[in-house]
Amino acid sequence: MEANSREPVFSGLRMAVVAAAALTLLLCQFPACSAAGAAAACDFPSIFNFGDSNSDTGGLSAAFGQAPPPNGETYFHRPSGRYCDGRLLIDFIAEDLRLPHLSAYLDSVGSNFSHGANFATAGSTIRPQSGYSPIALNVQLVEFSDFLARSQYFRSQGGVFTRLLPREEYFSRALYMFDIGQNDLTAGLKQNMTIGQIKASIPDVMAQFSDAIKKVYAEGGRSLWIHNTGPLGCLIYMMDRFHLEAPEDEHGCLRTLNELAQYFNARLKEAVDSLRTELPLAAITYVDVYSVKYNLITQARQHGFQQPFKACCGHGGKYNFNNSRRCGFKVTVEGKEVVIARSCKDPSVRVSWDGIHFTEAANRWFFEQIADGSYSDPPVRLNTACHRMGHQSMV
Repeated sequence: MEANSREPVFSGLRMAVVAAAALTLLLCQFPACSAAGAAAACDFPSIFNFGDSNSDTGGLSAAFGQAPPPNGETYFHRPSGRYCDGRLLIDFIAEDLRLPHLSAYLDSVGSNFSHGANFATAGSTIRPQSGYSPIALNVQLVEFSDFLARSQYFRSQGGVFTRLLPREEYFSRALYMFDIGQNDLTAGLKQNMTIGQIKASIPDVMAQFSDAIKKVYAEGGRSLWIHNTGPLGCLIYMMDRFHLEAPEDEHGCLRTLNELAQYFNARLKEAVDSLRTELPLAAITYVDVYSVKYNLITQARQHGFQQPFKACCGHGGKYNFNNSRRCGFKVTVEGKEVVIARSCKDPSVRVSWDGIHFTEAANRWFFEQIADGSYSDPPVRLNTACHRMGHQSMV
């Protein structure tokens, strides 16, 4: 019965997409669509997110075991599936849109998908990689397609499903977010590939990313919010591993790795520009989180933060980071387990949580910078990202 119900679901979705597209085109004949600041706020009823640990709200934890304490201590006061002391950037985005925090698609316990789902898992890549999460972007897209069809079948059965699953029209009106690609670069570095070899792999990575966007578009997605990748050379776990091999810039970040991230972002921007031509009904926003993150890390004191190159939660060494003794790591002392990779006294003034991920305070700061469109192309506010604004390129 599930298989036979798939076509009506997609037929109804296509009708909703056509209606939404027609309404968008009609609205954009008026001055409200002439500038980002004047555009009417979008009514996003849901968010569907694809990504890695930067936006994973519990996917990897559900599949392979919870992120241990002290993760979650600041906001949730318990482990919450996030590799952070509290909320992630995506949590602040959901709050700004007056939506609940996203439940992870892979988490069957206590989840509510009525306003979207999160397919991100820590370690995920765009292109499948050995040694990383098996849930690469192509798998996340399969999960999404399955969720779209099956959620509508079960919602039609009534009862509790009407409260836990999204309405059909929520898919065409949703904000679709993508924050993925960092691990495609680190995978090459950890496999001892040269910078040239990694760069040579990026066109294929971009082709697979573009295919993913087209699949979401084919399923009815129209509002797409895409983050570029952050400054690899400023991340503690990269600095700890490669500080003897890569030269530092004037701020202490590893110049070669940041140049690699910038190269990736330039190719991503080109891919996004091409997608705008190929997908004429899509409103695609490219968000330069690289610049935002680099700004905070390298100008931490000016923004009220401290020790940007030392992990808040970790153990030992120059960076308070040991890859084999990550945040929450325990040892047995006289028959008792003792946490030796503990949290710092005040995460609210620290940038790096565990040497790999950011603190809640840093994530909040990132959100405050990008929400008004200052780092977006086109320069639209988050809550107006359903409008096509001409997509002028950023200088």
